[in-house]
Amino acid sequence: MNLQEQIKEYITSQPEPKRSDMQELHRLIQEVMPACKLWFLDGKNSENKTVSNPNIGYGLHTIKYADGKTREFYQVGISANKTGISVYILGLNDKTYLAKAYGNKIGKASVTGYCIKFKTLKDINRDVLESAIRYGLEHKH
Repeated sequence: MNLQEQIKEYITSQPEPKRSDMQELHRLIQEVMPACKLWFLDGKNSENKTVSNPNIGYGLHTIKYADGKTREFYQVGISANKTGISVYILGLNDKTYLAKAYGNKIGKASVTGYCIKFKTLKDINRDVLESAIRYGLEHKH
């Protein structure tokens, strides 16, 4: 199964309204950054144990670890969780930026250093979410 098929299968396996919301987010991110690298992580580690929810990633940035090692990873990711959807915006130097810039304007969502979590798209201001996603994709850190 190729990457596009894995992503499609993951999205279509979600119950409504999560499925439609994830399809909309996938479309939106690809519209914002049409040529970005796509990722699909199934949430399993090297022993095939589930360690996280599966997630779709977009873009590319390099994570630098304290020991000097580096790893390529996505810039923006989306994942279904038990109660809704998480949007990850990685690689930001200022861990308070998302909450300060978008927390008060986004609606019914929890905003942490790198994650915006909400139940459904109808609960949040989509323009504010799109602005946060654009920020994450355009600001390589």
